[in-house]
Amino acid sequence: MNKIGIGPAWYCLRSQPKHEHIAAAHLRSVGGITVFCPRVRFKRQTRQGLVWVTEAMFPSYLFAYFDLATHYYQVEYGRGMRGIVRFAKRYPTIEDEVLDQLRDHVGANEIKELDYGPSQGDNVRIAHGAFAGLEAVVTHIVPAKERVKVLMDFLGRTVEAEVEYSSILWQAA
Repeated sequence: MNKIGIGPAWYCLRSQPKHEHIAAAHLRSVGGITVFCPRVRFKRQTRQGLVWVTEAMFPSYLFAYFDLATHYYQVEYGRGMRGIVRFAKRYPTIEDEVLDQLRDHVGANEIKELDYGPSQGDNVRIAHGAFAGLEAVVTHIVPAKERVKVLMDFLGRTVEAEVEYSSILWQAA
């Protein structure tokens, strides 16, 4: 735990919702502050198909290394910020080793790419096409055609159909 005036250390910061990147950019422009804002990049299913999105790994949080006594006001009241995480009047610090492990995991560009797709047996919903809105189970992946075979109930009977990979929405199990 740290009080103002102990020296530079890693702190957890709270940003405004969906403003982690804005807060990080602002703090990087201030001299004497090192910022670490890990993000994840993944494909999200939409009605238009799969779209790559990048979001904060820890929504509304980022990390910064600075001297609390020197940079308190610039960090606490910076653009996109909600403040420094604290407990009463104490500001907890984070050990270098913990952030080093996280940095090694996400890489130098601070973005961890997650690339995953449906597997056989996954429950999906058809987003568009002739079967839009129907729930189905993946029976086979056809990667060369970017299509999947699914088993669904259609007009009172069980039907296997092949649909575009981008037309399915995964459902949480």
